[in-house]
Amino acid sequence: MMRWTIIFYNDRVAREIRQLPKNIQAAFFRLVDTMKKTGPNLGLPHTKAMGNGLFEMRPKTSEGIGRAFYCTIVNQRIVILHSFIKKTQKTPKRERDKAQRRMKEVKNR
Repeated sequence: MMRWTIIFYNDRVAREIRQLPKNIQAAFFRLVDTMKKTGPNLGLPHTKAMGNGLFEMRPKTSEGIGRAFYCTIVNQRIVILHSFIKKTQKTPKRERDKAQRRMKEVKNR
């Protein structure tokens, strides 16, 4: 069985992940470890398909709710596009728009 590879859109995205509150960061990396073995779609409550190839990772702890958008590209690679701490019920449009812009770039490379 071929494993999936996780890569970051850029160094800034990797830094943002490392700056998440510790428990949210730990939950994020637990999801990443599972995705490396089983692929990008873990299903709710862990991941959610957002349409057009964009997915949302949903680490949630007592410290709060984190979100990370990602997409898949050839050769079983998952690209983490953007992350943020969720403060409202609905995911802010600008956060999703940023991830969609980055996904277009990644897919067109």
